[in-house]
Amino acid sequence: MVKLYALSTCPYCRMTRKFLDDEGVEYEEVEVDKLEGAEREDAVEEVRRVSGGTSFPVVVAGEEVIVGFDKARIKKTLGI
Repeated sequence: MVKLYALSTCPYCRMTRKFLDDEGVEYEEVEVDKLEGAEREDAVEEVRRVSGGTSFPVVVAGEEVIVGFDKARIKKTLGI
């Protein structure tokens, strides 16, 4: 399962989303800035927990956490 934490206005998040879509990767996306209240706080806390910060995008694939748009690392991690 691949999970993408992103912001709707972030260009690197858009590039990551497009890359995953172009490669046909199935993923679950959480657009953190579109959430409200406790749901948003929970998502931000989850991003902090998995990545150690609050930078976006964050791609979680199994045990691997990729912060930022790192196409080579995403490809290597997902074997594409």
